[in-house]
Amino acid sequence: MVVFLNGRFVPEELAIVSVFDRGFLYGDGLFETIRVCHGKPFRWAQHLERLQRGAGFLKLRLPFSPDALRDFAAQLIEQNQRPESLLRITLSRGVGPRGYSPKGADHPSTVMSLHPAPDIDLKNPPQWSLITSSVRLPANEPLAQFKTCNKLPQIVARAEADADGADEALLLNTDGEVVEAASSNLFWIENNTVCTPPLVSGILPGVTRAVVLEICQKLGLATRETNIIPEGLQQVQGVFLSLSSWGIVEAMTLDNHGLSQSPLVGKIREEYHRLVRGETK
Repeated sequence: MVVFLNGRFVPEELAIVSVFDRGFLYGDGLFETIRVCHGKPFRWAQHLERLQRGAGFLKLRLPFSPDALRDFAAQLIEQNQRPESLLRITLSRGVGPRGYSPKGADHPSTVMSLHPAPDIDLKNPPQWSLITSSVRLPANEPLAQFKTCNKLPQIVARAEADADGADEALLLNTDGEVVEAASSNLFWIENNTVCTPPLVSGILPGVTRAVVLEICQKLGLATRETNIIPEGLQQVQGVFLSLSSWGIVEAMTLDNHGLSQSPLVGKIREEYHRLVRGETK
């Protein structure tokens, strides 16, 4: 595989970042994962807008313009011959003096790499089992708005899911509300309304989450941002997750208890895949 590293295309074995890079030492950086379909990144502008906002919040300089990065991404996809894949962009503050202070770290690192996309059969879509993680996320956390390179809470949560034989873990915030999953946003259907936690609860404003809300509007489905506790998910009409890699995934169980299924999830999933392929033609 060819990797983009700081303006160069290099074989993956030569794509080396310093052991003194602050992304490695402290998780001092950001990343985005973008679905590539027909050789084109889906919703590139939204992903880059979030990356730029995160860089501004962290006072981290983005070395390349969005247009330049898009050109580099197109070249990377072409060189690797991966028109159906996942594109990861990683931005690190780079090497600096020892310590937490970012002063002196003036040369950010930018990496782009491609990875296999999940093979999704719409006639037999994935259905995941969930657990409730012991990890708690702070409510009203400003950093939750961005995909920072420090994802230890999500890693611990996913490790708990792995240990339990589950596909994904739900995380609660410090107010006891379910806010998101380790690598995805949460939705549920209640009284034929598609619900999702509000951003202020401490969740990542997912690009796919926003697409789901667009789809609901297009399909004439009511939506609502509201809070819920884990026990409440046992009473709703359906539960699903949204993420760039898999798109829309319906949840079948939570903590080994069965969840109801709703035909609305299938409609949203089909429209999502139609939208992805239509926008990237």
